[in-house]
Amino acid sequence: MISVVIPVYKNKKMLVDNLNKNVQFLKNTEVIIINDSPEIDLKKDLTKFNISLIENEKNLGFGPSVNKGVMKASNKYVLLLNSDVKLKNSNFLKSIKYFEENKKLFAVSFAQKERNNLVVGKNKIYWKCGFFRHKKDRNLSFGISSWIEGGACIVNRDLFLKFGGFDDLYSPFYWEDVDLSYRVWKSGYEIFFDPNILVEHNHESTISKFFSKDYIQEIAYRNQLIFIWKNITDFKYFLTHTLFLISDLFRFIVQKKVNFLKGFLSALKKGREIFIKKNKQKTMYVFKDSEILSKFV
Repeated sequence: MISVVIPVYKNKKMLVDNLNKNVQFLKNTEVIIINDSPEIDLKKDLTKFNISLIENEKNLGFGPSVNKGVMKASNKYVLLLNSDVKLKNSNFLKSIKYFEENKKLFAVSFAQKERNNLVVGKNKIYWKCGFFRHKKDRNLSFGISSWIEGGACIVNRDLFLKFGGFDDLYSPFYWEDVDLSYRVWKSGYEIFFDPNILVEHNHESTISKFFSKDYIQEIAYRNQLIFIWKNITDFKYFLTHTLFLISDLFRFIVQKKVNFLKGFLSALKKGREIFIKKNKQKTMYVFKDSEILSKFV
């Protein structure tokens, strides 16, 4: 009934260590690992595990790698699991009942304990100073969440594919799970957060290890802009975004914040593709931006 999709980029030791701990909770599941670092051989390290291995011919990034795994999955529900996530038990199986009771349910996101013992996993999206922003929800009770945690959640495979999965515009990382979730919400589907499904997750353990701080900052700003330009449909938000963006660009130029300027130019280069995808995606929407944002006040 459940397939497990685990993308991995270079973190071979962490992947194998966590697999050794997680395998006891993954009995009777289909496990698919996507190797997104072609120069690293995983076959020898994974021979003792009953898994399917997909090896990318070139580095694709997080979103496209997950998409390949979900497409290969043969079960109705897919557990998305990062290579740096440790399962504490098999509680994720209990989430199946939510899908069976709610045909509009797209995904269930899990509670995640970080290195400092802080528990996160429930999220809010909001609008401030002309930009969509997101933050952690301090109320960790069961309920709706604005976006799934792409490395610790379970999704309805058919719906994941219906919405096209994670958009490769955001490759190599950041905002792809927020983007998919926002499109899901605007199309009339829902995302739940269950605090009783708890995992251990060292966020950004891969990104910060293999990418420079400047590059991460550039990509984060680029993808925030892509998200806004691709998903915004309410005119009032478009207008305020334009005004604040002009102001911010002027300020960044004066302050010589090169990473932000690079991010803007990089997003601008993707303008045509953003426009095409926006026009295609908005045909599925049944809610306005304001209606979605009001859910997470």
